[in-house]
Amino acid sequence: MRNGRKRFTAGLATAAVLGIAFVPSSAQAEPDIDDVRTQVEELYHSAEQASERRNDAHIELERLEGELSVLQADEAAQSEGFESVRGQVADAVVSQSQGASVAPVTEAVLSGNTQDFLSELSTLSTYNDVQGRIVSTYTTELASLQIRREATQERVDRIAEVEAQAQAESDAIDEQVAEAEALLATLEAEEAATVLASEGTSDPVEAAEVAETATSNAAVSGSVSAVLDYALAQVGKSYVYGASGPNSFDCSGLTSMAWAQAGVSLPRSSKAQYSAGTKVSRSELQPGDLVFYYSPISHVGIYIGDGQIVHAANPRTGVEVTSVGSMPYSGAVRPG
Repeated sequence: MRNGRKRFTAGLATAAVLGIAFVPSSAQAEPDIDDVRTQVEELYHSAEQASERRNDAHIELERLEGELSVLQADEAAQSEGFESVRGQVADAVVSQSQGASVAPVTEAVLSGNTQDFLSELSTLSTYNDVQGRIVSTYTTELASLQIRREATQERVDRIAEVEAQAQAESDAIDEQVAEAEALLATLEAEEAATVLASEGTSDPVEAAEVAETATSNAAVSGSVSAVLDYALAQVGKSYVYGASGPNSFDCSGLTSMAWAQAGVSLPRSSKAQYSAGTKVSRSELQPGDLVFYYSPISHVGIYIGDGQIVHAANPRTGVEVTSVGSMPYSGAVRPG
């Protein structure tokens, strides 16, 4: 037991480093296990928020890369047109320098033939007008090409920023999860078991029984049934940030894969999924609805009926069935 107390005392030091404030009842009192549990859950939630921001960054990255492809194609076409006009300008300059349009006018003046002079002067005027239009087109094409090059470079720079953001989010996730794991490791075995206790169940058999009871009185369509069957079959599997199966999931990874079984494509973040369906009130929840948590939204689960959801909770709990009110409720959406 002495070694366990030493580990717990070490936990206090770890908590201090992490900025976690425990308030003991006296100078000698040890932190309450519920306080430890709360702080660990906050660390996991913080890591999940970073994970969902990373998912949002990847969604933006896909959009930017699509825009970049269009801009690059546009730039290539503009460059081709520009080169053609530049060739015309070069030809005009060479022709002008060789006097091709001036010599005939000079000859007409010297000959004293007024009609020839007027004719050649008209030809020269027309020639200069054409040159003027070519130069004007050249200037316009050059400006257009520069605009496209700048737009392309802006997308390239933005992609680099998004990739850096995604990497920063990944680093933050790793750091925060390591902190949570280190804090839990300081607890004695029986205290750790208390921390890991949950209102929900991560046992697949028990989850199936809960789901059967929850949905028995609800009208569940075939497509929604496929969603629930898939999600509940994942109960007990591990939680990994950024994962979408088949062996591990994060919250939006589970919901997106579950609804894919019904042919519905959901974006790959809880925030984006909140805009991917019809908003429903808490009193109108039906099996299959997506339920969202926290503000700003950073977690999502699937309602299975009877006040229960199935969701990928955190790295310690994994995929589980729990109460719809087990986290701060934000709203719900019906996909499809």
